[in-house]
Amino acid sequence: MRWTNKGSALLLAGALLALTGPLATAGTAGVPRGPRAAADPAEGPAPIDFAVVVDQSKSLADKDLARETEAAGLLSQGEISERSRATVIGFGSSEKPGQSPVREVCALTVADAAGRERLSDCVQDLNKRDAARMGPGTDFPAAIRQAVTRLTQKSATGGAAAKAPAKHKVVFLLTDGKLDVSDSPEYGRDPASRRSNGERRLREELARARAAGVQIWPLGFGTEIDRTALRAMAEGGYRGACSDVPGSVPHMRVVASSADLDKALQETFAVARCARISHGTAGKPPADLAVVIPPIATDGSLTVSKHDPKVRVTYYDPAGRKVPTRGEFDGSTFEVGGQDGPVEALRVKNPLPGRWRVHIEAPEGHRDREVVVRAIWQGRLSSDVTLDPASPRPGEQVTVAVRMQTRRGVTITDPRQLTGLKVSAELRGEGFAPVTFRLADDGKAPDRRADDVRFTGTLTVPAGATGDLRFTTRMSAPGVTSDLRPLNARITQGTPLVTAGLAFDRATAHPGGTVRGTLDVTNNDAGPRVLRLAVENPTPGAELSVSPATATAPPGGSTRIPFTVTLGGGTPLGELGGRIAVVDTGDDDRVLDADFLDVLVVAPPTWWDRWWKAVVGGAAVLAVLAALVVAQTVARRRRRDLTGVTLELRQDGRVIDTLTIRRGQSVRGSFPFAVDDAGGAPATLRRAREGSSSGAHVLRRTGTGQLLLRPRGGAQVPLRPGEPTGLDAYELVVRGGGGSAGRAGRTGRAGTGSGYGSGYDTDTDTDTDSGYGYGYGYGAGQGSGPGPGAATGFRTDDGFGTDDDGPGFGTDDGSGARTGGGSGSRTGDGTRSRTRTTQERRVPWQRRFGGTRRSGRSGAGTGDPTTTDAATGDSGTARSTGTGGATAGDPDPNF
Repeated sequence: MRWTNKGSALLLAGALLALTGPLATAGTAGVPRGPRAAADPAEGPAPIDFAVVVDQSKSLADKDLARETEAAGLLSQGEISERSRATVIGFGSSEKPGQSPVREVCALTVADAAGRERLSDCVQDLNKRDAARMGPGTDFPAAIRQAVTRLTQKSATGGAAAKAPAKHKVVFLLTDGKLDVSDSPEYGRDPASRRSNGERRLREELARARAAGVQIWPLGFGTEIDRTALRAMAEGGYRGACSDVPGSVPHMRVVASSADLDKALQETFAVARCARISHGTAGKPPADLAVVIPPIATDGSLTVSKHDPKVRVTYYDPAGRKVPTRGEFDGSTFEVGGQDGPVEALRVKNPLPGRWRVHIEAPEGHRDREVVVRAIWQGRLSSDVTLDPASPRPGEQVTVAVRMQTRRGVTITDPRQLTGLKVSAELRGEGFAPVTFRLADDGKAPDRRADDVRFTGTLTVPAGATGDLRFTTRMSAPGVTSDLRPLNARITQGTPLVTAGLAFDRATAHPGGTVRGTLDVTNNDAGPRVLRLAVENPTPGAELSVSPATATAPPGGSTRIPFTVTLGGGTPLGELGGRIAVVDTGDDDRVLDADFLDVLVVAPPTWWDRWWKAVVGGAAVLAVLAALVVAQTVARRRRRDLTGVTLELRQDGRVIDTLTIRRGQSVRGSFPFAVDDAGGAPATLRRAREGSSSGAHVLRRTGTGQLLLRPRGGAQVPLRPGEPTGLDAYELVVRGGGGSAGRAGRTGRAGTGSGYGSGYDTDTDTDTDSGYGYGYGYGAGQGSGPGPGAATGFRTDDGFGTDDDGPGFGTDDGSGARTGGGSGSRTGDGTRSRTRTTQERRVPWQRRFGGTRRSGRSGAGTGDPTTTDAATGDSGTARSTGTGGATAGDPDPNF
């Protein structure tokens, strides 16, 4: 079998170019990074030795081979330790002389900076494979034998890898088929025996791998996969794991096609390596992709599947800053690999947690492939441990509390970041066998509170313990490992003469601020004891001091000593790591007690933080006042508005012209108008031009709704709607419109009326007759009006009478005020008696009577200008009825 795609070689070359590099520890977002010494390589993630074993049989199409190579490149790029070693092996079969079933294109190479350069060169040899040198079959036994041999060899070059050999050895095997050695003579004379011998040889090689501690992680793709064989390979190798996290034991995985290889292999690699993977976004260039690195990550690699070497990548941290591809920046160390290949990776040590932006560009003609970004990361956490009592006696129960910190001392406070975390501790010392016990964060005694990311447990110090004790905390979770640094303590023999207890409650402080605590000491010794307070294991960059640094405990009693911890101005923001310890200087610095520094450091309050309530409150008051002013101004303008007001021009009680003010014609509540009566034509009203009010009459309305008229050249006088006022030779009446509408009226109550009228005539003739008449009437009033204003009612009383000469008919009219407005009518008839004389007299009008006894209540309608009610009135009616009264009849015209 031979290589059919030169691009495949470039893909793998680019992947291996970025095989390793310094990786990152993550601090908390937004936490200023303080100075720190260069990290010892041992602080980084534990190294592994791994082999990428790639099936290159004839069943692979060109696109499958390219994808397989890219996936292998991504796996190599995902490695996060520069102390790891990698080898790349292609395999097929051996079917004739001169062929080999395997070809090691890259020897086992330490993945430091120089080693990555060598890997970049050797991967190019994948391009030289041909059918003359490798057969088209699938020889799994030969591939596993070659990988196990390389992973178990000692380093010939020395260096860090030789001094600290990798703990984990892993083979990642990629294949699209099944065992096929039917044409390989070394397995037998015929196809049947060759297959049988091949299966037996595979079992032998798997047993060898198990004995050598080499894990096998098979990954198959396509439809011709022998799942049973892949499962047997995973279970036949070493069954140990990097942790007790479920799923970290080797197992096989199958995907539908080679298109899914890259994602599946990176996920498999992350599990096998006790790392985690964060899937980012995808897009075609030009585009901005994104991937998230969590706060607990201490080492990580951003892998970019470019497919095309012409794609160029720029990286931006969560603060939006462009980061270098090599060197240090803001406490992180960067190194890029594979820039000229199909797979590129940026490895970061101490990455800033959060959303990273990856910008991709490509020239025309190279923008058709989708680019994908992912991040492989690991959180290598340290433990901050306290013991209670700090120096226990043999047989005494000890409470152990543990907090998690990143490499930079940033305390983890979000339990979601440690989902699935299991914590245990091991106690070692002289005079007893190691003791392991569990710690929990479940809120059950002795744990104080659930999910506070403070794990607590108890154990009893073995009775045979002597000398020093060593506590080591172990953590296991997906993507989380522990640094295994121990906490040393000392056994106390007998009853201690001096005991102490620290109390340090949760506090929030600013850089430059202080927090307070108390120290309670009991000294049963004959003399005073000098105690020293000290900060242990502080957050790197934290500037902490304790006052007083020493305290004297008087003999024979108990003493409470307050103390303060001062934070320097350069103390990083965030959860403060470390603990306060009190030691007895008179007892070889024996630790009496220790407590966590439970302090959250926040930025000092700004001017806005101090005064925002007052500013917001003042702004709210001003806004309310402004709204009131605006509302009053608008209401005043509405009250002054003359829109809809009608001007009636009268002469001799007769209306000769009207003019209604339209919207927009009353400026600031004034309406100038003129009376045109020149040329003998009937007088007319017209609106005067703007600016000519000095030569015109002006009608205006005040803010209270009062109407005022200033005749041309005259003084301003008040007006009442409906009442005439003199205007030159005319009268002016203002009606309706504008203003605030009146309230809705209620229907008027029924009313009754009665009247009596009598009349007589006397004349000079001898004919005298007399009569008596009475009348009755029905009166009805109906009003519609603008609310509680004044309106005019009209009443007609008709009296009808007869005498000896014939009937007579008379009328009289009158007007009366009705609250709510409206009009009313009354009719009445009756009989009368008249005595004709030479002089005819009429009964004086004062004797006529017969009005309604009850007036209708106000009707509703368009508001009268004189009202100040702000509600718009709806249409309403008022009605009254009553009996009429007789009046003296008018003289019969026939007499």
